[in-house]
Amino acid sequence: MLSGQGFKEVYHLKGGIKAWQGLKAVGPVELNLDLIRGDESPVEMIVISYGMEETLRKFYLLAVEKIKEGPVVVLLKKLAEIEERHKQMLLSRYAELNPNEPEASSGPGDRLPQILEGGFRFSEFLGQNRAAFQSIAELLDLAMMIETQALDLYLRFALKMSEESSQKILYQIADEEKAHLEALGKLREKNSLE
Repeated sequence: MLSGQGFKEVYHLKGGIKAWQGLKAVGPVELNLDLIRGDESPVEMIVISYGMEETLRKFYLLAVEKIKEGPVVVLLKKLAEIEERHKQMLLSRYAELNPNEPEASSGPGDRLPQILEGGFRFSEFLGQNRAAFQSIAELLDLAMMIETQALDLYLRFALKMSEESSQKILYQIADEEKAHLEALGKLREKNSLE
């Protein structure tokens, strides 16, 4: 998030200095802003967010299929459930804004079906991060990175928005990402103590 705001050196220190391995967040401020025009309505932003949540859920479930058993699979299923709950929250907001639309009861379509939260391309991200599925600690670090990138992207989307109501929705979604990040941080700390 700080890197997206122009800070040049940003370090991941979750778990204390002992856990830090020199990882840096990088990327230009405009990274993935091309995913939106900037004039989307709140409904359009919910649809985009819903699609990214669903793609991340699918990413975790695909990892379950590849690993098949063990404690990492249990964690992956839990992460997929978290994404499903976030989708349900978005669905309820969508239904509030579109009570008469048939999609309001079945869910908005996926505008960006191959984009994970944070703006990652599904197949590219999977290829780059296969090694993270070897341990719970690495998987939690990966999940925290995704949630941090998602938080950053939603905040940058909000800054690009011309409609105040769309900004408000994006800030609400960003707050949800903060809660996900906090929960993952607690899991990571618990894991580092075991």
